[in-house]
Amino acid sequence: MTMIVHLKLNFIVLCFSPLFLLLPFTQSTDVKYCGQTDEYAVKVQGVEILPDPVVRGKPATFNISASTGQAISSGKVVIEVYYFGVRVHTETHDLCEKLSCPVSAGNFVLSHTQTLPGITPPGSYNLKMTIKDDHNQKLSCISFNFKIVFGSLVSAS
Repeated sequence: MTMIVHLKLNFIVLCFSPLFLLLPFTQSTDVKYCGQTDEYAVKVQGVEILPDPVVRGKPATFNISASTGQAISSGKVVIEVYYFGVRVHTETHDLCEKLSCPVSAGNFVLSHTQTLPGITPPGSYNLKMTIKDDHNQKLSCISFNFKIVFGSLVSAS
């Protein structure tokens, strides 16, 4: 009886293990602060990129999970994108357009969605995001890498 159970388990593992290769892998995005973390009022816990990798010509969403120990009444978000170390894009947004102001002390998620032009070169990019208060003081500054691919290289979900 034990031999039959063992054979059945081996058969199940053999049949279903290739399915694990088809499951999407969740990639962790390494976030680096621009300076010492102690100096920032806003601490970033992580970044989620959807889809990952980013598909040119399709919407991409960057969700930044963060927290603050103080309320933030207003400010701005500066996004810079680098390709091979060269800044290729910069944009500035009112913080209150991205979050409901005032931002209460505690956890929050700053979300930014953008459709990249279809002519965007595929490859590895670096995004630098700076959050500043209404006195132009840095509340946080992070950078992280992300990839852009051709649409045909990513399978439909």
